[in-house]
Order: sequence, then structure tokens, then C-alpha cells
Amino acid sequence: MLQWSGVHPYNAVHVVRVGRPLDLPRLTKTINEELEHLGLTGLSIRRDQGTFRYEGGPGDYHLRVLSDVEDNHSLIQREMETEVNTGFTDEGALRPFRFFVIREEKGFSLGLTYFHVIAGAESIILLLRHFVCKYLDQEPPGFSFPLEIYPRGYGRLLPQKARLLIRKFSAIPAQITDLRRSSKPGHHDVDDQSNGLVVFSLTAPELQALLRTAKGWGITLNDLFLGILLKCLSPFASKRFTAPRRTRISVGSIVNIRKDLKINSLKTFGLFLGSFTVSHPVPEGITLEALSREVREQTLRIKEDKLYLGTPMELWLGRVLLSFHSPGGRKKFYTKRYPLWGGITNMNLNPLWPMGKGEGVIDYFRAVSTGPITPLVLSITTVRDIVNIGLTYKKTVFTPSGVKTLISDFRKHIQRIEVEP
Repeated sequence: MLQWSGVHPYNAVHVVRVGRPLDLPRLTKTINEELEHLGLTGLSIRRDQGTFRYEGGPGDYHLRVLSDVEDNHSLIQREMETEVNTGFTDEGALRPFRFFVIREEKGFSLGLTYFHVIAGAESIILLLRHFVCKYLDQEPPGFSFPLEIYPRGYGRLLPQKARLLIRKFSAIPAQITDLRRSSKPGHHDVDDQSNGLVVFSLTAPELQALLRTAKGWGITLNDLFLGILLKCLSPFASKRFTAPRRTRISVGSIVNIRKDLKINSLKTFGLFLGSFTVSHPVPEGITLEALSREVREQTLRIKEDKLYLGTPMELWLGRVLLSFHSPGGRKKFYTKRYPLWGGITNMNLNPLWPMGKGEGVIDYFRAVSTGPITPLVLSITTVRDIVNIGLTYKKTVFTPSGVKTLISDFRKHIQRIEVEP
């Protein structure tokens, strides 16, 4: 992932809305004291070795303050887009976090942008919960002490799992075949890696319809989201219908692997993610149910063999191959060899941060930069009984009007979901 950040800022941003008055000095003091206490200050990076280390020292972050002088949703969306496109400098000690605050009439929104190399969404959610609970004098905080910030992660799993390595190597030929049969998104300017961002939400009735449908079809909610995404992307990949070989659409999904690694989230801060891809021709006329069931056949095999745990092997191989390319060649590497149209990162916030009435927390949004692999990412977050989605996209692949159409189609599929034959 350090290699990715050399192509485009590889950031993620989370925003929590708090329904209590803003005391800026107190909030700033809380964040800096807790970062210092947790040992998350003074990050140094060794790009040549692909490693990093926290050197410690005082927390000296400043919070960029904005006023809610316009529509709150638009302001949050604009700031999230700015943040995913703004890189972190690693000259000397790197500050892997940035913070912004939006003053609101009856509260505030706290935004945290982070260098994605250091942590996954679950650690950041717990970190923000830790800050907010301390700020509001609520217990329990998000983390236990001492916090483990250099966990062994994959290293303690893979040496003991020779069968996993065998299964992963065995699956590589089929994966390569799927990707070689997959349609390539068109990049108008491969040097333009900038991201656009749109935030939209699904209502409680829409979420309940999705959950009922997934259960009725014998699939997971993530399978259903992948099916809907494939449907929505189909018009953008219409050239596949006349292509001699590249006749499929491939999309990816991120997997939280903390349970596989037996990671205690309240005691551990870091990045523990796997991934997998699914491919499908998405023929004209196929129903969402049939498509989602066929997606399920692929994801079930992947999960049974735990192939998503082989992601470090893919990242290592990508790192080696990228080292032989110029900066310009690195930008084209994945578009040529790993042609994904989109991806999903799906997170249920409720087990990590139950937001009961009177606790002062109102809402939560998140988004991640597309990175070099996929031109579009849906960051799906279930918050209480609704779903918030941060959609990031490469501007050189998708236009704002195209994304607007994609979101409209996404909603239409959900609206039709209970009557689809």
C-alpha cells in the first residue's frame, strides 16, 4: 500500500456527527492527549522496507474549523472529497491523521482523515469513539491499555497455514483467467488520479427490504450489494457485448479478517484486511436475484477456502512488479493487469459503536480513496437502522453525471427488489 500512495494519496476519511455543543479547546486537548497516551504519534516510514514505526512524542494536532453556513450534507461531502485527494507528507516524522470540525447549530461534526496504510476502518471507528467518549465524559472509551500497535497480524497466521498457501496458489490461474476475460474501464487520462466523492443514504425501510431479500434468496447482504453494483456498472461496460474476449465485469470486496487472525480489536490498532474479486458477464435481461445467486456461488467458494487471506501475497507480488516500472508505468500497471470496475467495503457500525438515544452521537459517514486498482468504491456503513454510502470515483473514468445515473439506478434496483420475479 505504500507503493499505492506514491501514485495517488491513499487516504480514508471518517466523519461522526455529535449533537452536543462544541468546546474546541477541550476537543483539541482530548484528541492530542489520547493520541499521545495511545502511542500514535511521531510516525516514521521506511519506504524501501515497506515498514513504519511510531516514535512517540507530544500530540500537537490542530483542528481545522469550518462553519455550517450551507447545507450540512453538502459541506461534509465537499470536505471528505478534499481530504481523500490531499496526501500526507512523509518528510521526517509523518502525521498520519488530519482533523476537521464543522460547527453546526446544535452540535458539530468531527472529521478524521488517516493514512490508510496504518489502520483499517474498525480501528478508526474505535479511535473516534474513544475521542468522543472522553470528550463527553462517557464510558467506556474505545480502547483498552496498553494498546498493541505492532501486532504480528498475518505473520502469525500464514506460517501455520500451509494449506491456505496451497489453496491460494491453486486459485491463481482461475483468477487470472477471469481478469483476462474482464472488460477494462476506459481512462481518459491515466495521469489524472483525482477522486470525486458523493455521499448518499438508504432509509430504514430500504435497509429492511435488502435484509429480507438477502435472507429470502439465501445470500448475504454483501452478495446483494455486489449484485446491485454489477447491475449498475453494466451500462458503463457495454463494449463487452461486442468484445471477442473481454466479456465480463469484475468487482472487488474488502474483508475484515480480525476474527481469522484472532485480533482483539479493543487492544489492537492496525490494518487487518483481505480482499477478493468476483467476475460475471452480466447478460442483458438477467434478474438481480439470478445475478446475486451466481455471485454467491463465487463468494461461497472464496470464503470456504479463505482465499481472501492470501491478499498479502498479492500485495507483495504487486510491490515487486511495481518496482520495475517508472512512475508513469505504475499508474497504468493495475488498469492493464487488474481490470476492476468497482469495489465495496462494507461495515456495520452498530456492534462497534451502539448509538443509543441521549448519548450525543447522531450519525457517521466514511469514504476511502479509490487507489490505483479500482476506479470506483462504495464505502457502505450501517448506522442504527439506516445505511450511509460514500461513493468515491476516478474522475478520468466516471463523470459526475455518470455517477448520478449510477446512484439513481442503485436506488431503483432497491425500490424494485421485492417485486422482481
